[in-house]
Amino acid sequence: MNAMERDVNAESQPIPVSRKPKQSGIQQRLKKTEKFAYNLCKSMLSLKRFNRFLRILGPGLVTGAADDDPSGIATYSQAGAGYGLGLLWAFPLMYPFLLAVQESCSRIGAITGKGLAAVIKEHYSKKLLYMSVGLVVIANTINIGADLGAMAETTRLFVNAPFALLAIFYAVVVVLLVIFVNYKTYAKLLKWLAIALLSYPVTAFIVGQDWPEVFRHTFTLTPQINFETMYIFVGVIGTTISPYLFFWDTSEVVEEEIAKHNRSKIGELPKPTKRFLHNLRIDNFVGMTLASMTAWFIVIACASTLYKSGITEIDTAADAARALEPLVRNFPNSGFVAKLIFSVGVIGLGLLAVPVLAGSSSYAISEALGLKEGLYRKFRKAKGFYAIIILAALSGLGMNFIGLDPIKALIFAAVFNCIAAVPLLFMIAKVGNNESIMGEYKNGPVSNVFVRTAFGIMTVAVLVLFYSFFRG
Repeated sequence: MNAMERDVNAESQPIPVSRKPKQSGIQQRLKKTEKFAYNLCKSMLSLKRFNRFLRILGPGLVTGAADDDPSGIATYSQAGAGYGLGLLWAFPLMYPFLLAVQESCSRIGAITGKGLAAVIKEHYSKKLLYMSVGLVVIANTINIGADLGAMAETTRLFVNAPFALLAIFYAVVVVLLVIFVNYKTYAKLLKWLAIALLSYPVTAFIVGQDWPEVFRHTFTLTPQINFETMYIFVGVIGTTISPYLFFWDTSEVVEEEIAKHNRSKIGELPKPTKRFLHNLRIDNFVGMTLASMTAWFIVIACASTLYKSGITEIDTAADAARALEPLVRNFPNSGFVAKLIFSVGVIGLGLLAVPVLAGSSSYAISEALGLKEGLYRKFRKAKGFYAIIILAALSGLGMNFIGLDPIKALIFAAVFNCIAAVPLLFMIAKVGNNESIMGEYKNGPVSNVFVRTAFGIMTVAVLVLFYSFFRG
């Protein structure tokens, strides 16, 4: 046989296939165990990452939850009931401005180690200080009164008790909780009550939406220049970008740094790490995004229920609660259940927001007067600070004894917040861009554009509101 024939025969032979030795039952079970252990470790790592993410969330999330307070719920509900989908365009317009303003406030607190009023006091004139503090205190007092009134009015859906007695009850409860319960613990518990706000997006999906139409209204500017529309539009802006959030967020970031041992007390030289500032931005992004999305869904839910049913004016808490009836229409006593869900949201968020409002006023006044401040301090260590919180709550309570309609007062509080926010936004832009205060962490070009544009848009909105009012 020649060499060529040997090669042909070799090629025609089948190639031997290597076979894995057959695994025993024990080996197979071991492999399954290894796979299970691997998947378990992977799940635990994912859970660990999620828990780490939750730990990042702090002042920004609380601020975002407080942003959808009873005043916010009432204003967004009226926007949906009165104008259907017609004001949805306001939310994508406001969203980047809300993010930029709150991020700037947080950064001011993180870098200076002081609240907003303390920074203004140190670097600007007394006139600017007293104007800033006066505006936020007046706005907060009106908002506290409106929120306490809403909580009392909502409770009357179930309890046959005098309005004044219920308002006093909630004011006392808030004061006692702030003094005797650590606010961090208190806020963690109340944030769960904010879950009731998920009922609005669920309702929006249950009712069914023409989503292309919803998104068309969301991303198409359709402003109307008349007093009624401008009043609600200014209220929507004011309850979203509110003065109390500026002062509260700035001071709470400092307290968060103290809790994380980045500093030992308010006013101490800053030691912010890049990670802390990164986490701060995530916290703000999550809090403000949730607040904006919730507000958007409240308008959609009320537009697809109240507006379509011909209820274009919300006069009572019962009217507002009707927006949730489709959610529970198959339940026995669906009207009662809808009122219950609405009440849990309003009362829970009211108990969360009123301390934020009163605390915001107290931070501003305490910093202006040089008093010891901070919710991390016990009552005996900061009596002046807590006394101002008590006075703020009682002053707001007094608003309910001058004959104001509780629902109308909520919307008025939102409108006044927008008016008061205009000069305060000017101050935030000024402080955030001051290199002698912020150093290398001063506002960047993008932040400057958004904060200043927010100031410009809110100024124009307020001026148009006044113009349309006097024009009649």
